[in-house]
Amino acid sequence: MLTTLRPALVITRREIRDQFRDWRIIAPTVVLTLFFPALMNFVAEQVLDFMQRYGAPIIGDRLVPFLLMVVGFFPISVTLVIALESFVGEKERRSLEPLLSSPLTDFQLYIGKLLAVTLPPLLASFMAIIVYLIGVYRQLGWKPDPVLLTQVVLLTIVQAVLMVSGAVVISSQTTSTRAANLLASFIIVPVAILLIIESFLMFWADYSILWWFILGQVIVASLLVRTGIAHFNREELLGRELDVLNLRWGWHVFVNAFKADAHSLADWYRGVLKITFRGVKLPLGLTMIMLTIGFGIGVALTNVYEFPAEFLNLENFSDGISANIEGVGVIQFFTVGGVATIWMHNLRTVLLATLFGLFSFGVFGVLLLMLPFGLIGFFTASIAQLGISPWLFLTATVLPHGVLEIPAILLSGAIILKLGATLAAPAPGYSISEAMLRALGDWARIMVALILPLFLVSAILEIYITPQVVILLFGN
Repeated sequence: MLTTLRPALVITRREIRDQFRDWRIIAPTVVLTLFFPALMNFVAEQVLDFMQRYGAPIIGDRLVPFLLMVVGFFPISVTLVIALESFVGEKERRSLEPLLSSPLTDFQLYIGKLLAVTLPPLLASFMAIIVYLIGVYRQLGWKPDPVLLTQVVLLTIVQAVLMVSGAVVISSQTTSTRAANLLASFIIVPVAILLIIESFLMFWADYSILWWFILGQVIVASLLVRTGIAHFNREELLGRELDVLNLRWGWHVFVNAFKADAHSLADWYRGVLKITFRGVKLPLGLTMIMLTIGFGIGVALTNVYEFPAEFLNLENFSDGISANIEGVGVIQFFTVGGVATIWMHNLRTVLLATLFGLFSFGVFGVLLLMLPFGLIGFFTASIAQLGISPWLFLTATVLPHGVLEIPAILLSGAIILKLGATLAAPAPGYSISEAMLRALGDWARIMVALILPLFLVSAILEIYITPQVVILLFGN
């Protein structure tokens, strides 16, 4: 491995040396490293004084570690432009051809460029964190908890790799710096949303959950690096002059993948079943493991949150009127409208999970599908603590419609993982766009043929059968 990476480090040293020769790169980096942490120190001091004056010091105390995370993140986000122009910028400057004509392999070229645009932002972030910690200690006497400091450092590293690797993938697949900068929103927006969620956890002071965020981002960052290596090709990079939006061609590729050369509806369904049970075995197993983990997390949360016993009142169900379930809305049981509500809710969840999966190689999509199983695990364990058999609870509330809904969710998670893996796995003979369109065609085929009907029938069972079973078993 060292023998393979040594030539890549030549590219890394050359790129870093060129970056530190350019004052237009050095000046903003120095300003962000020195001025921004000082500004955050001033903000922290003023907020703490204000909160103590009005009797809310806890908000100021939670703000200090949050600003520590922001200080580490900000230099990475600003210097992202260096990664965005790593390949396409050299192509526009006519300096890419000599580099690609070197005896280095595609892997060595890509890794060398990736390291070159990752190390300087990380160095700037660490310097900013040190400056902030020194300033906040001198002004406020605040010292970070070692576990919290470790989490912030790991978040800084993994977010840097995540953003930079995504930017390098975009740079190697676009034809102009302008296009790369526009596509950067697909990196900045998701990471900004993650930062907002992490900030809520910081203010909530529940730092243990940050380990799961670190793990998830490590997986996504690793897959992004794998994607860049798998799809980097110097011949294509040199030969690609202009990207043209060809909607007719894209629709043709999608429809052909959806039809799968079937000549009749029966032939199409046979093809769907063959592909489904042959091509999703591994992602189906991974989805099953993840959903089981979600159920276990829900069970574990019963040690933290108490289940209110008054929720066991079944008068509304026995009257057959309605129930207001958070996240779904008012469900009219024993009505067609109730079936439509449940069906559309399940479809919205799968579509949202698919959207999240496209930006995270399926990881966040499956995490979203874990939420219902976490709720089931929480309610099951809570019911058991009240002295009711958990098996009786699952038989009454989950089994009647779950015999179809759970396989549909498992299949949804499997095709989301398969769709996300399309980017990470090389597709011989296909570009990234064509491979993604074909994968979307396969996803749509399984959705229409299997998942939509399964959700529809399970919604009918959930509206008409499950309440009757609940009333029968728990009515007394």
